[in-house]
Parts: sequence; C-alpha cells; structure tokens
Amino acid sequence: MIPGVASDFSNDWLWVSLIKAVLIVVFLLTSVLFAIWFERKVVARMQVRPGPNWHGPFGLLQSLADAMKLLLKEDVNVTRADRIVYLLAPMISVFCALLVFAVIPFGPEVTIPFTEYTTPAQLTDFPVAVLYVLACASMGVYGIVLGGWSSGSTYPLLGSVRSTAQVISYELAMGLSLVSVFIMAGSMSTSQIVASQTSIWWFLPLLPAFVVYVISMIGETNRLPFDLPEAEGELVSGYMTEYSSMKFAWFFLAEYINMLNVSAVATTLFLGGWRAPWPLSAVNDGMFNTGWWPVLWFLAKLWLVMFVFVWVRGTLLRLRYDQFMSFGWKVLIPVALAWVVVLSVFQYLGLAGVTRTQLITGVAVAAVVVIALLWLWPDRKGAAAKEAAGSGPPGAPHRPAGEFDAFADGFPVPPLPGQALPPSPRARRHVMQASEVPGAPAAPPSAVDRSEETR
Repeated sequence: MIPGVASDFSNDWLWVSLIKAVLIVVFLLTSVLFAIWFERKVVARMQVRPGPNWHGPFGLLQSLADAMKLLLKEDVNVTRADRIVYLLAPMISVFCALLVFAVIPFGPEVTIPFTEYTTPAQLTDFPVAVLYVLACASMGVYGIVLGGWSSGSTYPLLGSVRSTAQVISYELAMGLSLVSVFIMAGSMSTSQIVASQTSIWWFLPLLPAFVVYVISMIGETNRLPFDLPEAEGELVSGYMTEYSSMKFAWFFLAEYINMLNVSAVATTLFLGGWRAPWPLSAVNDGMFNTGWWPVLWFLAKLWLVMFVFVWVRGTLLRLRYDQFMSFGWKVLIPVALAWVVVLSVFQYLGLAGVTRTQLITGVAVAAVVVIALLWLWPDRKGAAAKEAAGSGPPGAPHRPAGEFDAFADGFPVPPLPGQALPPSPRARRHVMQASEVPGAPAAPPSAVDRSEETR
C-alpha cells in the first residue's frame, strides 16, 4: 500500500474501529445542528434579514434550543396507527442514513495525536462501496413509505407514495451518473476513486454526469424545489403529518443526514475527495495532502455542496408533481444513459489505439451531419398542427390558427406574451348581435368563460 493513496484496514484494532464509528455519529449529529443554523443564516442573508441572532454567539445555539423543544414536546400517538410500524419507521430512516459515512474517506492515513498509531481516516472500505451507499439510500425509503402507511391517514399515505416514486426515479438517474465515475476510475471503492483523481478531479471531464448527479441528489433528498412529498399546499406535511415530538425529529434528522451523505458522495466521487485544490496540491511535493490537512479540504468541499442545497432552496420555486416526474424520466435518465454510452465508446476507442485528434475529428464530423439532417428534415408535424389549429373536435367552437387554448393540457395556464385568448361564448354572442344591428360597434373579446362554455 502506498501511503496517502489507498486505505488499508488490515491493521486496525477493534477499539480503533469503535472510536471511528462513534466519531462519525457525533460528527453527523453536530453537523445537522450546524446545517440547520447554516441554512437559516444563508436564506436570511438572501432575503436581507438577520436570521438567528439571539441564542448564543451569532445565533449558534438556536438549533440546540429547537432540538430541546422537540425532545421535551408532548408525544402524541395516532389512535388508528399501526403502533409498531408507526414507531419503527423513523428509526429505519435514521439508521439507514447513519450507515453511509462508514465508507466515506475523510483523508489518507493519519497519526492519532499523542500516540504513534497510524490508521486511515475512514471507517472501512471494500470493492463495491458505492453500491453499498446506493443500497443504504434505497433502504431509507422504507422508513418514509412505512411511516406514511402506518399513520392511518390519507395525507401521509399520499406523501409516502409520492416520496417512493420520487426517490426511485431520481435514484436511477443518480446511479447512471455514477457509472461514468466507475468507468474512468476503474473501481467502485471510495478510497480508490479518490486515488484516481490525483491529476484531475472527475467533475471536469465528466461534467454532464456531475450536473445530473447534483440535480438527482436534490430530488432524492426531497428538498426544494423537489419537496413534493411534503408540499404544505397539498399534503400538509406529507408522510410526517401525524408525527410529533421526537418521532418527527427522527425524520427531520434523517433528511439532513441524507443531505450530508449525498454531499459527501459528490465530494468523494467528483470533487477529488480529501485532496487539496490545485495550487495547494503542488506546494512542497503535496504537503497539504498529508497528515490532517486533507480532513480540512474534505469538510470545505462538503459544506460547499451543502451551500448549493441552501442556495437552490432560496432561489427556485416548487415544481408541479407531473412536471417533476416527467423531468426525471424524460430528461435526466435519458441524458445520463446517453452519456454513459458515449463515454463507454470513447473509452473503448481509446483502448483500441484511436488518438485524441481522430476522436475529436470524428465527433465534429458527426455533429455537422446531425445538424444538417435536422435542418433539412421537413417539419410535417408543425404543418399538420397549423392545418388542424382551427378545426378542433366535433362540436367545438372554431379556433383560428395561432389562437391560444388555456386548457389544452388539462391545466389552466395564462397566455404568454404574443399569445391571445379566444373570445368567450358571451363575447361571441355580443359580436353576433352587434353584427345584426347596422352601425353598432363590435364588442371587444374577453377572457375564456369556461364554466359557461361547459354549461
């Protein structure tokens, strides 16, 4: 084993592994408290207000006060709930969330202070560590769906079903985006993937896969703008509606730990893991990539990704559920799959001896051919749509070409600039009556009166 490159756990004593496990749990719990304060502060600055500033310096004890409130709050149990599953569901979510950091490398080998004992800054690792991470994330969904089902209420059940469909959909895109890293690194071991990013971090050559992963990780953790399982305008609090006190706090804790988990995976697989940024990595023959310095770089990258979560929450609006699911199945998954195919072909051609110049030339020629074919291909659908624009179904009022139908997709939407609503049936009758009276001015068209047209 090369020091600082790969991890070796063969010499670790049992008490060392226990200390590492305890430190990881403490790190996650304290990070959740800090993440709540961090999110409130960042969103407050974006909205030009102070945020928490009363309890402790800079409001740092606000999260601790909220945790104590949940701990001491009255614990309410639903009468119609399945008692065992109702209590077990939040524990499943938290337990699965705590397992992920077992294979996340915080750094290379480090020496424990006041001793000469050297150990990797990682609990454990194995050849399929990333598949283990995906398995833990998949098992965590059981806590959500069982919590909603066992509550004996409609809103939690709908929220849990939504969350299950959402996590499955976006986990597929996330898994496909990680395949690109496996192809480039040649391993699924987290420590080996970090070791493969010595010369370049994978987010640069695998930028499409990185973008897909960032979108998918926000969708999988049920965060804005993808927090449809707990959309308060539709489902109150979704699968957490019937939970209170510490049972609610378990779900809340699992959500923030999952944010830390996906941020740590993004750091490890795409952002070089614990490796220092380029200017510092070249100083003194990689001095900043040894000792305890890498732990600092890992935490800095982790909280940079966490900032993206908060930034997106304070910027974007919640999507409609059908738009969200269509985006996952019709955009993210096809893009991730196409990128894996393209990357695999490039890797195969590279192994077959094709030079980089030949690859770039071939890609440029193929792009020109595709653009030319798309330019010359007749737009038959557009022509047919223009011909049928004024016809519509039998019995429907005649609509001139280019007229905007606000109910075309089943949802009432306002017209965009340049579009015009058709005249309502009432305005149409006024126009007909005015045309029968010589010299009378025509009545102006009004908005669509759908209720009258239905009658």
